[in-house]
Amino acid sequence: MNKDYSAIVIPAHGRGRDDLEAIVEQAADNTGISPAAMIRLLDSPAPGLLDKLFAAARRQRDRNFGNFVFLYGFLYISTHCRNRCGFCFYRRTNTRAIRYRKTRAEILESSRLLARSGVHLIDLTAGEDPRFFTDDENGFDPVIGIVQSIRAETGLPVMASVGVVPDMILDRLAAAGADWYACYQETHNRQLFDQLRVGQSFEARCRSKVAAKARGMLVEEGLLCGVGETSRDLVNSFDAMFRLGADQVRAMTFVPQAGTPMHDQPPSSSLREMITIALMRIAFPDRLIPASLDVDGLAGLKQRLDAGANVVTSLVPPGRGLAGVARSALDIEDGRRTVEGIAPVLRTCGLQPATADQYRNWIADRKRTTCLPDRRMATAC
Repeated sequence: MNKDYSAIVIPAHGRGRDDLEAIVEQAADNTGISPAAMIRLLDSPAPGLLDKLFAAARRQRDRNFGNFVFLYGFLYISTHCRNRCGFCFYRRTNTRAIRYRKTRAEILESSRLLARSGVHLIDLTAGEDPRFFTDDENGFDPVIGIVQSIRAETGLPVMASVGVVPDMILDRLAAAGADWYACYQETHNRQLFDQLRVGQSFEARCRSKVAAKARGMLVEEGLLCGVGETSRDLVNSFDAMFRLGADQVRAMTFVPQAGTPMHDQPPSSSLREMITIALMRIAFPDRLIPASLDVDGLAGLKQRLDAGANVVTSLVPPGRGLAGVARSALDIEDGRRTVEGIAPVLRTCGLQPATADQYRNWIADRKRTTCLPDRRMATAC
């Protein structure tokens, strides 16, 4: 079922703005925009042209998903990490980071609250916690047990976002009922990857996602915008995502973090993220694309939905001492990152939450029809 990436794009003719407008308008009904046209849209965004791009992305979303969106509950279960990622607030050596490990009881209670609120999935996220990543083959027992309990008590699908884990742990996560494995590459430019994920293996991170797909799990891949990547880097990542057969693709704007090597990097406009989301929607019309509340909170949700996203992620129950990622406390304790809190924005966008059955059916259909990764992905992205 593998095919060339060129099969999902349409050729760009000419170089003028009028030609680019025609290509964007065609994208509302045809899958894809050529890589060259994508780069032009990223490098020289013009407001009128972007309006057409976002409208085309929304039309592709509506054709594939109607006006329904999926909602993800987010539980950062451990903020301890053995890694030294240059961009991450929770890097091992950051003394300013908020550190905690949530207990099984706390995680399950938060999961029940999220389930009652109407989310469709529980995203269990952690750094590569040294407590799990040990030589003891039972180090991940707490995570495996939590996945099993959440499935049993809430009936909701679970996403495991716990770093690059051994194949044996992927086996156990799948057996425990985890439907999803999330492990973001952030960039497919290897030099930039080395700056972002200091001391980590590009190939190992790629292989972990290939291994998860081989075990029947769905995979989320993600990119960072505003970390020094070129527009061609972003487009090359689309190619890698396509070859991986990623089931959910996302982009997030980099937010400089105190106590990290990148703390003084100028913050980026979120516009590049919006363009990337729209291009993802056109290139991957049937995939899930998140609108994260982690960067701009509730104030930035409409922009991301208007760019073609169809998942609202990082819904966090208040009063539980839980942290976010890019902005660890933004909109959490005042209840704005809840199903109730986002409801007015969904209505403004003409969208509504899907049912739990709709989401389960999407997962089941995707698992039946998903492509396995291109064989090249087993050794490199």
